[in-house]
Amino acid sequence: MAEENTQMAWYVLRAISGKEGKVKEYIEAGIKNGNLHGCVSQVLIPTEKQVQVRNGKRVVKEKNYLPGYVLVEARLVGEIAHTLRNTPNVLGFLPNMNNPIPLREAEVNRILGKVDELAEEQLENVVPFEVGDNVKVVEGPFSGFVGTIEKVDTIKRKVTVTVKVFGRSTGLDLSFMQVEKD
Repeated sequence: MAEENTQMAWYVLRAISGKEGKVKEYIEAGIKNGNLHGCVSQVLIPTEKQVQVRNGKRVVKEKNYLPGYVLVEARLVGEIAHTLRNTPNVLGFLPNMNNPIPLREAEVNRILGKVDELAEEQLENVVPFEVGDNVKVVEGPFSGFVGTIEKVDTIKRKVTVTVKVFGRSTGLDLSFMQVEKD
């Protein structure tokens, strides 16, 4: 059996991929109904936000940053490790399935910092277009026109697109939301 830890520490649970949310729900339910005796303080699924354009609308979608893993801040006393390990959809602890080893402080800070950083910066850093891409205008008076990107302004989040209007090439300045890849 693992050596009992009386301090709160972060542990990594291996979960069946795609079932991380269910694992989090089970553990949070255990916290609420008192089965975990206040020995588990936080459950975290590291996610990142991704921006996609669908039908001309900006859609923010959360994607698992570490699929198959759930982070748990816990004090492993008594049967807490056994309870966590036997939660439905949990395969065991990392690095050894049966012997929980806490994450080092630096690892925790890096993972938690990365999650915060991704949450704040991911939306701003997505540049879905490059010069030369063929795009379709999906919004505005030129909706339905197809053209080629001539310039990308990542700061203003705009593109300059050349389209043919009545046989002439015309440059349009459009936001990222007004075009989609053809």
